[in-house]
Amino acid sequence: MLKGARRDKPTVTSNGAVLRAPIDGVEVREVRNIVTRNGLTTEVYRTDWPEAAGAVAQALYVSLRPGAISAWHCHERQFDRIFVVQGSVKLVLYDGREASATAGRVNEFFLDRARPSLVAVPPGIWHGLQNLGATDCAFVNFFDRLYDHDDPDEWRLPPRNDAIPYAF
Repeated sequence: MLKGARRDKPTVTSNGAVLRAPIDGVEVREVRNIVTRNGLTTEVYRTDWPEAAGAVAQALYVSLRPGAISAWHCHERQFDRIFVVQGSVKLVLYDGREASATAGRVNEFFLDRARPSLVAVPPGIWHGLQNLGATDCAFVNFFDRLYDHDDPDEWRLPPRNDAIPYAF
């Protein structure tokens, strides 16, 4: 091998299950597309999924232009549940909770309409998304509380900063 080359770490098992060491409290539900005679049907959210536990108070549909980055943001109280409905997205999580067993851990998720997943992001987890495709991507975010226009539970950092050990 050439000097500096590194061997890839395994990312999936032989049966296709994704290997990852998730941040404490982060849950991922991979779902299947259902092929029908006239297209695809996909369950996006079900209250009987453990990853969807808790109420949904609001849902947002968000689109990102090619290459766009929406990072970094965090909530003190709000629980996010993210589901990609169009295109390819990189979702990066950083555990900024000092008391967490996974404090300082970074998780990277490559999400695509072809292999749908619902990712549950608890309060205190910094997260950012990047469109990886050449066309717009879109995702739905299910919140467990209503957005408070007078007192937003939104904390932000720029994509490159000294607090989070990850650069988009």
